[in-house]
Amino acid sequence: MHAKNRLPTSGNNSPSPPASPRHLHHRSSKPSGRFTHRSFLRRFSRFILSVLVRRQRVLLFAPLLYLSSMIFYMGTVQFDAVSGSIRPSMAVGSVYRSPELYAKLRHEMDVDNSTADAISTLWKRAKGTDWRPCIDKSSGGLPESNGYIYIEANGGLNQQRTSICNAVAVAGFLNATLVIPNFHFHSIWRDPSKFSDIYDEDFFIKTLENDVRVVNTIPKYLMERFDHNMSNVINFKIKAWAPIRYYKDTVLPRLLEEKVIRISPFANRLSFDAPPSVQRLRCLANYEALQFSKSILSISERLVSRMKDRSVNNGGKYISVHLRFEEDMVAFSCCVYDGGKREVEDMKAARERGWRGKFTKPGRVLQPGVNRVNGKCPLTPLEVGLMLRGMGFDKSTSIFLASGQIYNSERYMAPLLEMFPLLQTKEMLVSSQELAPYKNYSSRMAAIDYTVCLHSEVFVTTQGGNFPHFLLGHRRYLFNGHAKTIRPDKRKLALYFDNPNIGWRTFKRHMLGMRAHSDSKGMELKRPNDSIYSFPCPNCMCHTNTTIEDSNTSSTQG
Repeated sequence: MHAKNRLPTSGNNSPSPPASPRHLHHRSSKPSGRFTHRSFLRRFSRFILSVLVRRQRVLLFAPLLYLSSMIFYMGTVQFDAVSGSIRPSMAVGSVYRSPELYAKLRHEMDVDNSTADAISTLWKRAKGTDWRPCIDKSSGGLPESNGYIYIEANGGLNQQRTSICNAVAVAGFLNATLVIPNFHFHSIWRDPSKFSDIYDEDFFIKTLENDVRVVNTIPKYLMERFDHNMSNVINFKIKAWAPIRYYKDTVLPRLLEEKVIRISPFANRLSFDAPPSVQRLRCLANYEALQFSKSILSISERLVSRMKDRSVNNGGKYISVHLRFEEDMVAFSCCVYDGGKREVEDMKAARERGWRGKFTKPGRVLQPGVNRVNGKCPLTPLEVGLMLRGMGFDKSTSIFLASGQIYNSERYMAPLLEMFPLLQTKEMLVSSQELAPYKNYSSRMAAIDYTVCLHSEVFVTTQGGNFPHFLLGHRRYLFNGHAKTIRPDKRKLALYFDNPNIGWRTFKRHMLGMRAHSDSKGMELKRPNDSIYSFPCPNCMCHTNTTIEDSNTSSTQG
């Protein structure tokens, strides 16, 4: 977008430049030094331009001249893409201005009576076709196993989930026996939980029994060859997103020879583009075999029930929001908010603690303003509240907030609670005694959040990552292929939040447009390189001819 017609003038209101010096002799017999200087510059400019034209170099130099002028221009003034005005030099996103915007819009927001019930009117689907889960399960016996595959899953809850599902697919493709995956202890997540602490291990084995053999341990007679030490087992270092063909050509021969192989780490070690037989096993593992442990399911169902009880004025419907504003998340983003000196010190300490030396390498420059404009800054609770109010959710909306420990929560959560007084977290819905068995285990806490979000009427994601990607696909799988999910454009949000002069009506219009855009992407078919865990159609679901005006499935699931 160009703003060259809005450049401020130097005080001369005339739309035309002064007359050329060569025509001034009849007005003054002795031109002033200023005009002599301008005359020389113009003659010199014409001379350079004529040389360029004669030598046909103008096309080469024109882009360079344009770029130079734009750099000079942008260094002195800045065009505001939201309001269409020019402001003095202050880079967009360099200052966290959302509190200013909230202070300005709060009164208009609270007295706005035009807001409809956003939950009940959100995304009424037109007549058309639906999707339903349809994953074929084998009924016959399995041939003799080619050997045992032992994988080590790294990362948090949902990255580990990727590893498990991919391991099932690889084991089935190679006709191998899968050993229950081992979870790495991650320096950030710091959760020592094992597979059976999070998932129902017996259910997992039983569901897969006709498709993939799954065992708890490798037989002792085989481990004797390795002194009963898994570190002595050959470890395949497989590149990320390896095609399934690689496993057949490279891994299978060694598996047949050794009978036991180890793959560590295993996250994202299988391409999303795979044959239908491989995709079927991924679907079976993710949507059918992986069920949270009885303990986690019990407390999660309690939370879902209590959220519905607190949402009685909305027909038992609530929305869930995944908010990533934990200290490590803010630190990694290198974004600056309004916490002053304390925030700066906290973020430096967190970066050094979690990523020693990564952000202090020579030549490393932190650019918080650039990060914000590029949509890489985690949304604050205040910004999430502003966005949702603009999208039509009013104070009567019941919200479940899925999050870790919010950074400086007393300060940052206050405005969100003002905008949505019915907001709940898992800590608010159950007693500390009920939550105690899960409190110090990040993956178990994430599993509880996952389940409550899964059964919400609308899911709002504020940051990328495996958690929202898995939820998006799982909700589509449960709710006829169409998930009511809000995925905001954070680049656009950065511009709106940076403009404290924007009015409530204009802001609301932009937010409603963003909500409508999310609606248009409710049901999407998987493309070759898309994740099957986010796009279960058509690999994990079948097309039906059911006609539905308005699906209330999510309010009856649970």
